[in-house]
Amino acid sequence: MSEKMYYSMGEVAEMLDVAPSLIRFWEKQFDCIAPHKNKKGNRLFTPDDIRNLKTIYHLVKERGMTLAGAQKHLKANKIAIERDARLAERLQSIRALLLEVREEMGAPIETMDAQTEEETVEEVVEAAGDNLGYIEQTLF
Repeated sequence: MSEKMYYSMGEVAEMLDVAPSLIRFWEKQFDCIAPHKNKKGNRLFTPDDIRNLKTIYHLVKERGMTLAGAQKHLKANKIAIERDARLAERLQSIRALLLEVREEMGAPIETMDAQTEEETVEEVVEAAGDNLGYIEQTLF
């Protein structure tokens, strides 16, 4: 996700693949969701709001927590959740970089025999050398 200052309700609903009504409902249930509103009353979500919504989505939809359970979890684990959100973003950027390297190599590693895979790994390491600064910056 490229960093914009604000995202519309439609953009956020599309990112999470949920209905806008669910986002409005969560906004009422969770204090950490506080979108700005423009003169027309349209909600404008910050990247922090989106991170919080993704966390809520994970807790409620993927882990199956109740809303009350998710609220308790968010309050009790605020620092850990923020750390995990930053880590997840870093991992996504690393994954994107690795996919880009794989595309540049031409063939997916999964379909190669052991010798070809070993040669490809060496090529990836060499290619990664060119991007080492970016990788270190992303990790740390």
